[in-house]
Amino acid sequence: MNTINKNSETAITLWVKTASLTRKMDASLASVHGIGFLEYIVLHRLINAPGNAMRRIDLANAICRTASGVTRMLSPMEKIGLVEKADNPRDARVSRIKITKTGEEIYHDATNSLNEKSNQVMTHVSEKQIEGIIVSLDHMNL
Repeated sequence: MNTINKNSETAITLWVKTASLTRKMDASLASVHGIGFLEYIVLHRLINAPGNAMRRIDLANAICRTASGVTRMLSPMEKIGLVEKADNPRDARVSRIKITKTGEEIYHDATNSLNEKSNQVMTHVSEKQIEGIIVSLDHMNL
């Protein structure tokens, strides 16, 4: 029988804890704002991008998804008016995705809910521990 090493055990624990965190954030955001955590992250990336827009491939890379996965995810977001296609001034063949005014409103409202839920989740974690987690994650070869 093979046994896993400490790094493999850590990877499993990280995945499970990340899935649990995502589920909590999804539930919190969906119940009030009608978006999931990943959609929130897309809006977050767009609102902080120059001109509030990104190429699909850049957005995919920013959220660690495939280009086709992002395209499938953006379609319903476009239908409900959170994002829209925008012209690319540098290359007409490459479209960009831009956050809409509605998307901005949802993002700002959802940020309050996300902050509240994050505070609840992190209630027993000190700022020093959070900084340690971030430093550790930054040191991983990801």
